[in-house]
Amino acid sequence: MDQPTIASKTPLAVPVEKGKDYYWCACGKSKSQPFCDGGHRGTSFTPVKYTATEAKTVYFCGCKQTRSPVMCDGSHKNIK
Repeated sequence: MDQPTIASKTPLAVPVEKGKDYYWCACGKSKSQPFCDGGHRGTSFTPVKYTATEAKTVYFCGCKQTRSPVMCDGSHKNIK
């Protein structure tokens, strides 16, 4: 199984719009982090859909190690 590329060792704060769909990059190869740009092609990864339930700032995982995709769960604190 492929391992994701660590795109950032910190969460990525993004203001989202209520009802809008966002596609989180799970592979870490996207040039438009935290969102998918198709960089996963040729890997076992696929983007993860997130639908905003309200307009607010959310913290997307940048390290790609989260146990609750797509949001940061603090896993980046364990990266050496």
